[in-house]
Amino acid sequence: MAPSADNNLVVSKIKLEKMFSMKGGKGEASYANNSQAQARHARSMLHLLRETLDGVEIKSSKVPFVVVDLGCSCGSNTIYMIDVIVKHMIKRYEALGIEPPEFSAFFSDLPSNDFNTLFQLLPPLANHGGSSMEECLASNGHRSYFAAGVPGSFYRRLFPTASVNFFYSAFSLHWLSQVPESVMDKRSTAYNEGKVFIEGAKESTAVAYRKQWQSDLGDFLSSRKREMVRGGSMFLVCLGRTSVNPTDQGGAGLLFGTHFQDAWNDLVHEGLISNEERDSFNIPVYAASLQDFKEVVEADGSFAINKLEVFRGGSPLVVNHPDDANEVGRALANSCRSVCGVLVDAHIGDSLSHDLFSRVQNRATASAKQILEQLQFFHIVASLSFT
Repeated sequence: MAPSADNNLVVSKIKLEKMFSMKGGKGEASYANNSQAQARHARSMLHLLRETLDGVEIKSSKVPFVVVDLGCSCGSNTIYMIDVIVKHMIKRYEALGIEPPEFSAFFSDLPSNDFNTLFQLLPPLANHGGSSMEECLASNGHRSYFAAGVPGSFYRRLFPTASVNFFYSAFSLHWLSQVPESVMDKRSTAYNEGKVFIEGAKESTAVAYRKQWQSDLGDFLSSRKREMVRGGSMFLVCLGRTSVNPTDQGGAGLLFGTHFQDAWNDLVHEGLISNEERDSFNIPVYAASLQDFKEVVEADGSFAINKLEVFRGGSPLVVNHPDDANEVGRALANSCRSVCGVLVDAHIGDSLSHDLFSRVQNRATASAKQILEQLQFFHIVASLSFT
């Protein structure tokens, strides 16, 4: 049985940050088992990350060097990237003949994030004892930094003033702090009737999404400039688009605006949910343009832009047998569920959520060839310095 409209109204008022997370655990549709593409995309940008790290000002080795991953989620990707960052900074200190400092790494995400799964993946801390940092780094299978989790929204303050040397955030800043209120208001011209995403929506709907994203990014930058050490840097990666039209969301549009959208319509047509229950659900994602991003950074005025470009990331799917339509369909459904399944579960319940993603899989299986040819993600890559 579908939840009542009253229940949906209750769920819609729950702050997104209290309930949202990538799908935890280690199941088939978990983020941990559906983030291989993100790992591949992140590794393809390592040269850009290292360029940003080369611009970080070297401080006294007596003060710990602090690295933060904002939107760390619960897979092994964040651990790999923190390791890359720490080891690169160690080499920079060594190249200058300076003994490396101790390193602290903070893994931050919303309170509902599956930190337990993440911490189980952390390698043990190298035994410093009387050993040098170089000897600690040579300890295979160990980490050379102190680790901690920090729950909270990165659209607000998370760390003490002037305490962080380097912020890293990948594949997170396209998530809005909330669905724009006007998009959910039947009286508004931005009301997204008949849809669950802005792909192909009205211009007024897209404008509302754009304003929300730029407001959120402004809050993000405002918080970081208070937390960052002078001479520190940020490396940010989020979904981007190449089209000037914000209702053309590129890869995000194909992921959330095609088979996913059609699956919601299936539930409506089959009488499992009402039109209102579908229309009161919207994916809080916005793939920005370079201009969208640049406007916010320049309006804030605290960060120098070292690099700002659109990077071709490729498909979000990892498929071992491209000719197997069933595998392609399952991969798309699992990918979609791993990032928004928690929201769907909260909106229509576990049973109907299962029905929805089964329909996503069936539709994707029928369009497997088209998906492999067209599903392409682009990312905005930003290297910013705080001077």
